[in-house]
Amino acid sequence: MPQESSQQSHEPRQPHRVVLVVDENSNPFEMSCAIEVFGLRRPELGRELYDFLLCADGPVTRMRDGFFTLTGVAGLEAAEDADTLIVPNRPDTETPRSPRVLNAVRRAHARGARLVGFCSGAFTMAEAGILDGRRAACHWMWAESFRTRFPRVCLEPDVLFVDDGDILTASGSASALDLGLHIVRRDHGAEIANAVSRRLVFAAHRDGGQRQFVERPLPDVPDESLAPLLAWAQERLGEPLTVAGLAARAAVSPATLHRRFRAQLGTTPLAWLTGERVALACRLIERGEERLDVVAARSGLGTAANLRARVRRETGLSPSAYRRRFGPAAGEAVRT
Repeated sequence: MPQESSQQSHEPRQPHRVVLVVDENSNPFEMSCAIEVFGLRRPELGRELYDFLLCADGPVTRMRDGFFTLTGVAGLEAAEDADTLIVPNRPDTETPRSPRVLNAVRRAHARGARLVGFCSGAFTMAEAGILDGRRAACHWMWAESFRTRFPRVCLEPDVLFVDDGDILTASGSASALDLGLHIVRRDHGAEIANAVSRRLVFAAHRDGGQRQFVERPLPDVPDESLAPLLAWAQERLGEPLTVAGLAARAAVSPATLHRRFRAQLGTTPLAWLTGERVALACRLIERGEERLDVVAARSGLGTAANLRARVRRETGLSPSAYRRRFGPAAGEAVRT
């Protein structure tokens, strides 16, 4: 381990290269989400998170419904250098993808690149033959069609996104941001992901297991915004907050509070509170707090045992492994 740290300190680490493949009739929204999360320069962070590139199979790509055409991007050969490859998505899921695009996806997977699909992007991966026996998400509108065409894929149709290690898929358009921020959090930790989400003015974290749509119809008159209550709770995560206490603060019944959370955030008050506490615990670890009992108390997770279980469930890492990857020592290695 010391030898590895020494090597990192003498060799500058190149930013992780993310390449987005744009295919005929691709959705511009998901392309924009990828650019916002992975492509923008972030001088406020003091370093570049990703090296981002757009590529296409031809010099002119017609975007969805002919809204506009895309020109001046790299050729498909750029996919060969991707650490993470974002595959094309488009609404006409029945039309076969370009064989050249599918071959690029297969080659990227074979050499160990991370693959990401937004919305209907799971169709592209399934056509390439790399999803058999793997977990994946796609938009609920195409769930039955997907199951019929690709029965060997373990489709999870009601979640925001699925992280299956080297293959990650998001269910719908807006969940591209959820998955993008999840990837940033996985790569760079909660503190950096929060900074990116603040710039996006988007919720820093919605768990991938949340349902991708609200089953009950939205009210004709929108409920009052939860923003004041959320801000109030975020300042008091270390206190013994309860759903009943949050409802009392908002001057509504617990049932009404649940309804507002489902309608506005797509989750429950307890799930949101737990997610915020885990995110705070991760930030405390990143900032150098080594005492797990202190982290657990300040984040509201109570005990070190609960902290370990929650952090591992959320990040796939133990608190000590998370500290090695995202703590101050890791940051110094990157900056040196």
